[in-house]
Order: sequence, then C-alpha cells, then structure tokens
Amino acid sequence: MTVPFDELLRVFLRIGLLSFGGPAAQIAVMHRELVEERPWLTERQFLNALSFCMLLPGPEAMQLSTYCGWRLYGVTGGLIAGLFFVMPGALVMLGLAWAYAAFGSVPLVEALFLGIKATVVVIVLEALLKVSKKALHGTDRWVIAALSFVAIFFLAAPFPLIIVCAAAYGALTGAASADPAPPLGRAGTVRTIALWGALWWAPVAAAWVSGQQLLTDVGLFFSKLAIVTFGGAYAVLAYMTQEVVQDQGWLTTAQMMDGLGLAETTPGPLILVTEFVGYLAGASAGGPGLAVAAAAMTLWVTFVPCFLWIFAGAPYIEWISTRPRLTGALSGITAAVVGVILNLSLWFATHVFFAEVGSLRAGPLHFLRPEFGTLDLRAVVLAVAAGALLLRLRWGLIRVLALAALAGAGMSFAA
Repeated sequence: MTVPFDELLRVFLRIGLLSFGGPAAQIAVMHRELVEERPWLTERQFLNALSFCMLLPGPEAMQLSTYCGWRLYGVTGGLIAGLFFVMPGALVMLGLAWAYAAFGSVPLVEALFLGIKATVVVIVLEALLKVSKKALHGTDRWVIAALSFVAIFFLAAPFPLIIVCAAAYGALTGAASADPAPPLGRAGTVRTIALWGALWWAPVAAAWVSGQQLLTDVGLFFSKLAIVTFGGAYAVLAYMTQEVVQDQGWLTTAQMMDGLGLAETTPGPLILVTEFVGYLAGASAGGPGLAVAAAAMTLWVTFVPCFLWIFAGAPYIEWISTRPRLTGALSGITAAVVGVILNLSLWFATHVFFAEVGSLRAGPLHFLRPEFGTLDLRAVVLAVAAGALLLRLRWGLIRVLALAALAGAGMSFAA
C-alpha cells in the first residue's frame, strides 16, 4: 500500500517521542501504531521482522522501527524511522551529560541520583524476570543460563565468548532444513554492506589519521560493542563497564551507574548510555569541545551499524524467519542473556547498597566482597519502595524515577 509521506513522518516522530520504558514498551507502541491503528503492516510481517531484529546485535526496537520504515518507504523511510527513534533521546542525553559533567558533584544532584540508582536495581531485576519467562523453556535453556552466569560472575569470561558459545549450541541443536536458498540478488546486498560499512568506519579512520587518540579509541571500542550487543543494553552493560571503568579509566563505577539512570529517563534505546560515556570521557580528557565530539563518535558507531544490518538483511527477512538453525541460535543467545542479566543485577545491587566493594580471588575464581559496614540503608529502603511501586502497583517508570529521586534527596538532606 502507498503511505503518505507526511503521515509517515508524523507517525514515526510520535513513536520516537513516546519510546520510554525499554524495548518491550517501545515495541508495543510500534505494534499499536503500525498494525492495530492503521493497516501498514500485517501481524505476520511485524512478528517476522521482530524475530529477525532479535537475532541482531544492537537495540532491537530501533532496528524494528528502521525495518518498518524501510518496508513502507524504502531506504528513505528506514532512515527516517531509525533517526526519529534515536534523535529525541540523543538530544536529551547530550543535555543531561553536559549538566552532569558540569554539576555532577553538587550535593543536590548526588542526592537525587541516590533514588535513581536504587530504582535502577529494581528495573534490572524486572528485566531479568521478563526475559526469564520468555527464554527458559526446557532444561537445556536453564543450563545455558546457569553456565553463562557462572562464566561471567565467577570466571570473568568475556561476554562475546559467552554469546558465541550459546549461539553455536542453539544452532547445532536446531533442526536442519532442506528449503531452497532465497531467490534474491546478491549484488545489491554487497553494495549495501560496502556503503554502510564505509560510512561506519569513516569517522574512526579520520580520527586516526588526524592523531585524535581518544576519539580513535572511543570509535574502536564502541564499534566493537556494536557487534556484540546481543540481548540489549542490560546484557552488555557489565562488559562495557569493565572496559570503560577498569581498562580505559574513562569513568568511575558510580558515574557509569548514574549514566544508566539518566538513560532510563530519556526516550529511545537504553544503549544511549554510550553517549553519556563518550561525553564524560571527552570532558575529562579535553573539555566540552572534545566531549561533544566523543559523544557524536559513540552515537555514530553505535547506530550506523544498525542501519547496515537492517538494509542488508531486510530483503531476506521473510526467508530467514523460516530457518530453524537461526531461530535455534537466537534461543540459545536469549537463554545466555538471562545469566548475564543475573550477573548485572547482583553487580548493580552490590554497588548501590554498599559504599565500598572489593574483590576476592581464589585461583581462577573471583568474588565480589562488599564491606558490610558501609551498607547504605537509605538505598535499601528506596529500592524496596521502588520495587513495590513498579512490580506490585504497576506505576509508570518515569513517575517512579521522579518520586525516588525526590525521596532520595529528602533522605540525604534529612540525615
């Protein structure tokens, strides 16, 4: 069907502005707008596209929006849908990152973030519960989740290795298929990959040639992250935090957690936390100008690959949705993500509830070791209250974050 261009602009802008609450809520908004309220996509087309996007690294909701735009108006529609999904949140995050870098040490700001961080603990726990219900069907999926948790929590195994192993197991245990290959031209796919691959790496190459070491490092790291971000931002956060805090030294653990709290309050994908990381890395190394450039670099190498995956793979989606081995790989990855998110839940909770957290090593094993004397009872109370509001009373996320921030500030200044 022919979709009026002005209506396409209006609908996808509204989707972008309303994309709060994580991928589940964002996908629900798209389904209502594109399937239920107007006959732009059939239920089968929408679900096939969603299954494909969940196979990809990166934010699945943003990629689904891009595919829907491509389906309706070609590459132009895909660009509009993808950009409208990301840019409102990216602009808000840029302003928040600037304010945080300028005023983050102000006591009032720190007090507000106490409540936000306590609420983030509950949000990650809620994500764990939701993913578990969808992913853990069958004994082998429970085993994958358990092994993934042990590997990342006790052995510090690299996140990409966990994903590869889980995908390989899922693919090998998926039923084979004798259906013929899709009758699609390959030349167009190669051209698409070459074009978007060149766009992806152009600013990284320019930074390297001009001797901008920080921008080069930021571009390389977040390009790697764009390839391994299976399961959404929650799943990759522990890996990203380890790199940017321990290895690169761009942020502290507390700043990383504050960034996630800010990302929760903005529309768009949670992976916009990478923009916050890039901004603070640039601000600490060279001031506001470098901070903006580093934030722009993170946005570019985070989201340009999403357009590459969609524009290269979109013509194949109807065929891919029938591939048992690919759907088996997705199932294995999703089960592994449960274990990774459990690791993240424990890591977050420990760092929110305790002011000092060390580590204990015993051969190849390592453990978190919180200093129990530094337990922050305010954070515990705020997390319990946020859990009751979110999980029991089903209050909206933004409402709970705002209330928790105010409560945290009140408790901090009353102490």
